Amino acid sequence: MNKITGLILGGAALATVALVSAPMAAAPDGGGRGGRHFAYRAHMGGGFGGGAPLVNIALKHKSELNLATDQVANLEKVKSHYESQVTPLRQQVQTIEKEIASLSQQSPANLIQIKSKLQEAEKVRTELRYLQLEAMENGRSVLTTQQRDQLKTLVRSRHENFRKTQEQPS
Repeated sequence: MNKITGLILGGAALATVALVSAPMAAAPDGGGRGGRHFAYRAHMGGGFGGGAPLVNIALKHKSELNLATDQVANLEKVKSHYESQVTPLRQQVQTIEKEIASLSQQSPANLIQIKSKLQEAEKVRTELRYLQLEAMENGRSVLTTQQRDQLKTLVRSRHENFRKTQEQPS
């Protein structure tokens, strides 16, 4: 169980590092490095845990990032808006997955129904991924360039520490 949890947390940490390191869509020239626009596929670490990791990490380290009161309030708004949107979608995915499991137990399994449920679940997962990206982008827009750079450093440090603890024999 610890290895599974480690894999999930590691995936979420990698996704956060990749997202924080990605070029900003809101850059003055409209692009990132080499004029490329921000493009990132959110990785949910095998599940939906972590919510909007960038926003949560920024709020957790508000003193190190020197966040102003209005920045904290805006990040809290982003976080609560995200959570209110994703909670029903997460429940919907869980319900669909239970239906898939039930359909799979039938003999013979109705593959047409199972395929339909799988497609339904993927549509909801796509919406969840989008909402996560939206929350992260909204969170980043609250931060200054210096704060974003500090946040990148914090995330990298957390990721390195996590990897070190995972590499140590138990």
